[in-house]
Amino acid sequence: MWLATDAPAAGGSIWGMLLPFILMFAVFYFLLIRPQQKKQKTRNLMLNQLKKGDKVVTIGGLHGTIHEITDDIVVLRVNDATKLTFDRSSVNNVATQSAE
Repeated sequence: MWLATDAPAAGGSIWGMLLPFILMFAVFYFLLIRPQQKKQKTRNLMLNQLKKGDKVVTIGGLHGTIHEITDDIVVLRVNDATKLTFDRSSVNNVATQSAE
């Protein structure tokens, strides 16, 4: 004859159920979230350090020299006669920095 007290516990502890979710979040944080934050921080630092005379490459692959720069707009000199206006965020990387 089976008694109600002989049945095994169905639930277990709350920590046993939450531990896999906590471990998954930790893995996602250290493998995905944290590196992305570091990459964004270095990109923002690069964009803030742009100055007139820097040779840059845009996201679209255009090479040019910064002729004018404001808080959100960059004017690139592509050759002696051509100047193009871009958003500051469209600069992908700095090829060479000016000597100033």
